[in-house]
Amino acid sequence: MKSTLVLVSSIVVTFAGSAIALPGHPVTTKPNAVKKSVSTRSVTPPENGGIKLGGGFRATLFADNLGKARHVIVSNTGTVFVKLEKLNNGKGIVQLNDSNGDGVADLTAMFGTNTGTGMDIYNGYLYASSDTSVYRYKLTNGKVMETTPAEPIVTGLTLQRQHASKSLTISPDGKLFVNFGAPSNACQEKDRQKGSMGMDPCPILEEYGGIWQFDANKLNQHKADGKRYATGIRNAVALDWNKATNTLYALQHGRDNLNNWGGVFTDEISAELPSEEFLMVKEGSDFGWPYCYYDHYKNKKFLAPEYGGDGTKQDRCAGKDKPIMAFPGHWAPNDLLFYTGSQFPARYKNGAFVCFHGSWNRAPLKQGGYFVAFIPFGSDGRPSGKYEVFAENFAGVAEQGTPGTNVNAGKLDLASPGDAVARPVGLAQGPDGSLYITDSVKGKVWRVMYSAKK
Repeated sequence: MKSTLVLVSSIVVTFAGSAIALPGHPVTTKPNAVKKSVSTRSVTPPENGGIKLGGGFRATLFADNLGKARHVIVSNTGTVFVKLEKLNNGKGIVQLNDSNGDGVADLTAMFGTNTGTGMDIYNGYLYASSDTSVYRYKLTNGKVMETTPAEPIVTGLTLQRQHASKSLTISPDGKLFVNFGAPSNACQEKDRQKGSMGMDPCPILEEYGGIWQFDANKLNQHKADGKRYATGIRNAVALDWNKATNTLYALQHGRDNLNNWGGVFTDEISAELPSEEFLMVKEGSDFGWPYCYYDHYKNKKFLAPEYGGDGTKQDRCAGKDKPIMAFPGHWAPNDLLFYTGSQFPARYKNGAFVCFHGSWNRAPLKQGGYFVAFIPFGSDGRPSGKYEVFAENFAGVAEQGTPGTNVNAGKLDLASPGDAVARPVGLAQGPDGSLYITDSVKGKVWRVMYSAKK
């Protein structure tokens, strides 16, 4: 299958019903349907593209209006590839270049006909995924050329109605790790229904609810050609291979609706729990979904109410693998990046950046997430300190918290994701050590750089 790629060396690329606008060069588009809230905090410097960063960091709005952007990756020549959740002008990947070095993309191309989330670069190829496949494109000088075909790596995957995105990462020795999210909230006989008990054993774990391993160098694989690397993971959109420790890491989206069971599972408890888990993933790891959930207040895994849990029973969950760090419920960690560059201060080297896409179901508490966190790591491959707010103000609403701290991080006056002006979703590192962040509302891309104070 050949992909059609159109290269436009102009400031604006416009197509039916929408447009790609590069910062400083507005175009006429359909009215923005996103409800904008008035922020109560001080105006963020325009050079930061509307986001708030800590001292010494600055950002440019690298691109805008790309569509519903998801994950992002940058080649060794600085070409930025952005995956789209929905096709834009019939294409699913945007290729961006900054030809004059001003921090803003001015060359744009689009190619591929698949939507999806996962992206990585390995051994001279751009890897990407749809909800039913993984494929790759040969890179030429760090770019995908017009005539480059998409080569199938894993195909024939069944499309599920929820948690279908096949996020991925690749180890230096060519192991391809793919998330197979569970098409269920808690493996109930009737999904998300009050009083419906959990299936025991959960049949979903045979094909989903974990991370599978494939060969990144082999074409035309199917599900049966891979192996289940880890299980008990409801949905891990955020995956990365930590080269410093030669280990796979992931962040899990915790289940919803604990409050369906009443009793100790109040609305307030269901808003905060279960925790979003940061996982160090080894072959054979079992993190306990759907039988168990994690409580970051008590630092324990407890039996889910669908399996007889009452908020105090551990039962079979006492022996399940625990996270290396945990966050409040429903913040939706959607990408993970271990920073290996030298542009940022030394304390960031080999630390982790996490992109929180933001919550929708924390009522009666405030919604949360909608920021990028930084977590320092030690030589043991575990966090060496608390998480910090690295970048915020994406949602464009009243926020509390200061970049560089973990005080009230990510708690917003926000009724729903539909009120957010932007929602951070993807992370990538450029060859110069810059950090790229994507947005899933309108398709912004920020490039974050560091310069020491004078």
